[in-house]
Amino acid sequence: MAYQVVFPSERVEHEFEKVLKKIPSDDRAAVVEAVRSLAQNPRPPGKSYKKLKGEVTVFRYIAQHRLRVGRYRILYDLDDARKKVILLKLDKRDEQTYG
Repeated sequence: MAYQVVFPSERVEHEFEKVLKKIPSDDRAAVVEAVRSLAQNPRPPGKSYKKLKGEVTVFRYIAQHRLRVGRYRILYDLDDARKKVILLKLDKRDEQTYG
């Protein structure tokens, strides 16, 4: 059964979409495809996926997983019981991404 890809709040969704609109179209298409693929496999194989160590707080939510898409990172959490991928943050990789 596929997972549902959701945002925990309208504020998080707005921030995610705001960043998505600013990135180049090639990267944007790759990010959108990666988000869609999370519905089928929320823990994709390979080095692009990583379960985060420690706590990365995004707004008041805790990101537990990271997906690398080129220069960008998608931080998200999983609710396996409800089959949900909860998107928390899209950001360009730099020193501020995980802090």
